[in-house]
Amino acid sequence: MTAEPSPPRIVLDTNVCLDIFLFGDAQSAALHVAMQRGTIEAVTRADCREEWLRVLHYPQLPVTDAARPGIEAAFDALVRCLPDELATAAVPLPRCADPDDQKFLELAQASGARWLVSKDNELLKLAPRCKRDALFWIGLPQAWSLRHA
Repeated sequence: MTAEPSPPRIVLDTNVCLDIFLFGDAQSAALHVAMQRGTIEAVTRADCREEWLRVLHYPQLPVTDAARPGIEAAFDALVRCLPDELATAAVPLPRCADPDDQKFLELAQASGARWLVSKDNELLKLAPRCKRDALFWIGLPQAWSLRHA
């Protein structure tokens, strides 16, 4: 068994990243502060980061071409991009009904993350199974904040 990373790792889905880095959402403020203080280490991998960058170009978001580099830089300063070749654990992961979100489960498991913070219903549905299998906690930003702020 490998030791848990220090500081403990956390995976944030794209919507939570939008709340933190674009909208400054109050329900995600404790996460942002913990990342800034270094009490948690937010991690990503190339495909998750690519999704983040792609979403920042969605026309329905209030992101200008002038603001985008600053938002990207803020993300990169606080979210560590890990190599894609991380080992996987022996415990099989549940399958997410949305295949686009499976990568967040894989990242959480491979990185040894303690938490996967998400607002996605398909990921949140998997929380009981991940808890039962002692994989990692899955929950909403406000639930994480209530436990750790």
